[in-house]
Amino acid sequence: MVAARTSKAPKELEDHFGQRGNAINDGEVVELIRPIGQGRDRRERRVVWHYKWQRAQRDYRTLNAQINRAQRVADRSEPLKKQRFVKVTGQSVALDEASIERARQAAGFKGYVTNIAPAVMDGHAVVAAYHDLWKVEQSFRMAKSDLKARPIFHRTRDSIEAHLTIVFAALAIARYQQNRTGTSIKKIVRTLRRIHTVVIDVDDHELTARTPLDGDAQAIIEALGARH
Repeated sequence: MVAARTSKAPKELEDHFGQRGNAINDGEVVELIRPIGQGRDRRERRVVWHYKWQRAQRDYRTLNAQINRAQRVADRSEPLKKQRFVKVTGQSVALDEASIERARQAAGFKGYVTNIAPAVMDGHAVVAAYHDLWKVEQSFRMAKSDLKARPIFHRTRDSIEAHLTIVFAALAIARYQQNRTGTSIKKIVRTLRRIHTVVIDVDDHELTARTPLDGDAQAIIEALGARH
């Protein structure tokens, strides 16, 4: 699942809009099949185009600013330089109206390319899943920082799999704690690290002593449904 190039939106949506018009509701998705590759490598990929009104307004603001800069270049009020929407033909400098129109048609759209079948995940689910990909990046950072899961050299398969199992088990537990408590893993680790339980043997009698809980620790343990 990867993001599609927004510049491809007008061309890919041309047939769809030609049949149904270019009116689209906020949050609506349009699904297409895009051929990828050539020859024997040619295959098809599903493309989900998602429209948001708020994104369109942001795109229009950016687009208008770019058009204004291009117009100043075309009017020679700014030096000629590589600028979007500027078309140079010989000694003539003008606005590239065709490119501007394509950009306007693409405003508000964001595309997602995937090989996941619609029966497995519909268009809105694809969009939601892509937006959650940042959690994967966050998990890798969290595993290295908060959980101190540093790379370790292993040469046998059993050792490698054991190490990965421990890291991912710790990550799963940490994620569970984070979701249940609404507290960051860093704060959970820092708060609970101070808690210790010791067993003291006095004349063959075992006495258990525990670190008193402060307010943060008590709230975390109660949220997890644990007992101290």
